[in-house]
Amino acid sequence: MDSLIVRVRDVMQPDVLSIDGMTSAKEAAEMMRTSKVSELLVSKRNEDDAWGIITVNDLVKDVVVPNRDANSVYVYEIMTKPIIAVPAQMDIRYAVRLIHRIGIHRAPVEHMGEIIGMVTLSSLILDNDLL
Repeated sequence: MDSLIVRVRDVMQPDVLSIDGMTSAKEAAEMMRTSKVSELLVSKRNEDDAWGIITVNDLVKDVVVPNRDANSVYVYEIMTKPIIAVPAQMDIRYAVRLIHRIGIHRAPVEHMGEIIGMVTLSSLILDNDLL
């Protein structure tokens, strides 16, 4: 039965880009556009800090809709922090339930305290044969 379990590490996107919280929203959007991603991890300031995340939705909600100057809005102002990460070894069925239940669309994947990937609800359905 165990061989049928699909683990988060098996379906995650291994490339996770990070950005400094002091970067402008304009630069964050350019990095997302260039890399064709919809989220960026926001780097920890020190070992005791928590990871953050900025998404396309954050840019829309906090920069585009209120018509703010993207050059004068900083990532740290609009990011979500702390983030909820899922363990790499977690059964994907439980990870999907957790991600959906807390109302987010993506979660970083953690292994031994390090972020090693990203899992998104859309990639789980569109990039994998889970149904």
